[in-house]
Amino acid sequence: MRRLFLIILVVAGLALGGPWWRSPISETDLSEKLVLTRLDIPEGKIGPARFIGAWELESPDTRFGGYSALIRLDDGCFLAGSDRGSILRFSPPGTAGCRVRFGRFAQSNEFDKRLSDLESLTRDPESGRIWAGYEFTNAIVRYEPDLERFEDVYPAEMRDWADNGGPESILRLSDGRFIVISEVDAGWTENSTPGLLYPSDPVDGAQPMAFRFHRPDEFRPVDMAQLPDARVLVLMRKVIWGLPPGFASRLLVADPADIREGGEWRGEQLLEISGAVPPENYEGLSVEPLPDGSVRIWLISDDNTSQFQRSLLLQLEWNPREKARG
Repeated sequence: MRRLFLIILVVAGLALGGPWWRSPISETDLSEKLVLTRLDIPEGKIGPARFIGAWELESPDTRFGGYSALIRLDDGCFLAGSDRGSILRFSPPGTAGCRVRFGRFAQSNEFDKRLSDLESLTRDPESGRIWAGYEFTNAIVRYEPDLERFEDVYPAEMRDWADNGGPESILRLSDGRFIVISEVDAGWTENSTPGLLYPSDPVDGAQPMAFRFHRPDEFRPVDMAQLPDARVLVLMRKVIWGLPPGFASRLLVADPADIREGGEWRGEQLLEISGAVPPENYEGLSVEPLPDGSVRIWLISDDNTSQFQRSLLLQLEWNPREKARG
């Protein structure tokens, strides 16, 4: 009974964000210091991919933590977005030249103050524009490359999406279409979640086609990235309830050509994070094409600014010509 009571407290803390769950609040620190420490984990195979390394990100800056989205910029720098509406710009491990920068996405007096729970990012490499998906308000915001100018939209098709499971994943495809997927169904019992396929930029008023995304074994979609062959990698995450809670993560491969109006979009399992790789709350995904046709896959974890989790960065490599496991 006591264990059940403690688990209920953990669930309540995750749902309500109670102070007992989060790290103690410290004095404001705007030092913009960031340290990446490589974890002592040997390289090895994870399914058809190769695990290259894992790094823990640490910073005394009070804006640090809670990263739920990750994209790569033209200069090779990473841009991570947090569920508190903040950003972190930093260099990938083993590289230099990117000044560490903490900040926030632009806001104005008219900007909805609830727009802080950023869950997804995607980018157009030609224009440099960035789109962000926000939960609770179920909004899509388009930022100019300077991240200071923006336009937003609150799609009617997303109005009834779960407050805590709105546009968890958003992806601009190379052909200009957009895919948006909710993390959960509003009823919390379905084995699929709602998705939208836009023929063009939703901020410009494009009308979407609705579909469902299949989520196997109670895993939830939390991010997407496109592969060079036009298929899509989907990052899936499941909470393993315990004291403290744990997490399981998978990567699926899905083809946008299979999306049908009113149909169910499915992917094939590529791999599951397991073995010596820390099973953290991975929510951000970025894909980097390599000259030999393979891709470098980056995952970043959301520490929920809690005392029990870490901000980790994983690096994997995979050749998309290798068949994903069903």
